[in-house]
Amino acid sequence: MRRCGRQDFLDDRARQLVFVPDAAHAVQLGLVSHGVFMDRALELFPADYWRYCVIADAPESDDADFTWEQFAATVNKDLANNFGNFVSRTLKLAAKHFGCEVPSGGEPGPCEDHLRSECKQTLAAYRTHLGNLEFRKAVQELRRLWPLGNACLDKRAPWSLVREDRTQAAVVLRTAVNLTRIYGIAARPLISFIAERLLDALHLSGEERHSSLARLGDDLGAPLTPGRTFEVPPILFERIDDRQVAALREKVGGDK
Repeated sequence: MRRCGRQDFLDDRARQLVFVPDAAHAVQLGLVSHGVFMDRALELFPADYWRYCVIADAPESDDADFTWEQFAATVNKDLANNFGNFVSRTLKLAAKHFGCEVPSGGEPGPCEDHLRSECKQTLAAYRTHLGNLEFRKAVQELRRLWPLGNACLDKRAPWSLVREDRTQAAVVLRTAVNLTRIYGIAARPLISFIAERLLDALHLSGEERHSSLARLGDDLGAPLTPGRTFEVPPILFERIDDRQVAALREKVGGDK
């Protein structure tokens, strides 16, 4: 029989505490004190946007001054540019050059080893903060984790490498596809609905998507083995542009 350790319990408890069933309730937990758009929040943006921004930006012990500019900046930088952009780049490149299957061939090199080490360290801190119910600190670790993938892609440039050394390009993209899995599982406690869409696109089983956070740091090249299929999902996070921000301020308020 598998013994349930304290950290396993806390991982599950953290997911329960952070899971806010609707955006209006999330706003009530500490983002907006103005009384605006409580019943309209989900009509404006998905619940995951609200949940993430509540945790990332709202003070944990004081009232918060909500602004649409801050909300848009957090969604655009963290969710669209870092998390979503990496997923899109990776899966589109892999599908274009190797079909919708995890590519085979080659062995990880120094760049992949460094990426694994950085991910393992960051995920350990993330898990610790979740275990301590320090959700804002946990978000800071996600903010450190998500840029690692884009930095590795930029350094290895698989779009060029595939013309010079297809085997090495396969290594880069196989690693990156597995990293999208790690991102999806790590994000589930905080961005549950969109994370599930990503894990659906990766064709993960129920058991696979419930992998322990403790094991994720060692999984960079393992679970999604060569030949595993995936789909390229629609854009996970839509950017919020300046015109939308201006229109929201005019229509529903939200800034003091």
